[in-house]
Amino acid sequence: MPDDNLSLTAKREAAVAALADVPREPGAKKPDPILVADDVKRHFGGLLAVDVDHVEVQRGAITALIGPNGAGKTTFFNLLTGFDRANSGSWTFNGRSLHGTPPFKVARAGMVRTFQLTKALSKLTVIENMRLGATGQRGESFWRAMLPFTWRGQEDAITERAEELLARFKLDTKRDDFAGSLSGGQRKLLEMARALMVGPELVMLDEPMAGVNPALTQSLLQHVANLREQGMTVLFIEHDMDMVRDIADWVVVMGQGRILAEGPPETVMSDHKVIDAYLGAHHDQSLAELEEQLETGTLAEEVAAELGQAPAEAVPVEHTGETKDGR
Repeated sequence: MPDDNLSLTAKREAAVAALADVPREPGAKKPDPILVADDVKRHFGGLLAVDVDHVEVQRGAITALIGPNGAGKTTFFNLLTGFDRANSGSWTFNGRSLHGTPPFKVARAGMVRTFQLTKALSKLTVIENMRLGATGQRGESFWRAMLPFTWRGQEDAITERAEELLARFKLDTKRDDFAGSLSGGQRKLLEMARALMVGPELVMLDEPMAGVNPALTQSLLQHVANLREQGMTVLFIEHDMDMVRDIADWVVVMGQGRILAEGPPETVMSDHKVIDAYLGAHHDQSLAELEEQLETGTLAEEVAAELGQAPAEAVPVEHTGETKDGR
């Protein structure tokens, strides 16, 4: 059996090599994209939550989707996987259009996701949750359900695969426990293991580390990295920059619904657009400098330029020394 660490290193090196010549710019074309999205927009009233012109996800790589809260990352996930409807745009998985495809058909196609708030069925046992993740079960047919000999062998195979995955994720001792009794981190592991019951090509993880006990963080990190080792593509949302640096081959940055930057972790983390998206465009200026710009009107002009609006007339700030009630 090959050494896991060597195998993992080889897979990562292959992914990095494939992305080596990709331009470090938003919407960059990849040599072998598994997922391609174009002109995807989602409005909530007057708010444009997602406005993605073009983005591609490289096959066999781990891609991180990062950005501040409210950037549109989870909404974008929901659109791609059929849990929400886009106002416009199109996207393909393995060259097949998934626009308007319901979530269960997206999963059957080989593109599965997990959620930031886990969706384990609390009143079913862990093994029952795992069995539900398998697709194409003959026993789900009304007529076949009454003929156990037509589906019994398949169910045994599904159970065997489920138990193998539970052992891999170290949940085998919880096999017969109710899913509702698991800790937050264990539920994350269960959801990831259940997603693999489909035999997916692309696994999409929405903040896999959110709410996880630090003792389980390293275990989850290793499981995510192992997905690439097993030949799967990973796209994940994460706020933990240490995790992004450790396992991501490529990083895509969203801000205000748009793709702001792309590139390897070390390149993206030093990009001024990324820093501004997280900390604000004026994070490195003193209060005195901002007050001076406010008085001269230049700050209003900068903000208006960023928003594509005409600047409002500047109103000088007078320092009279009076308090708000005139004293």
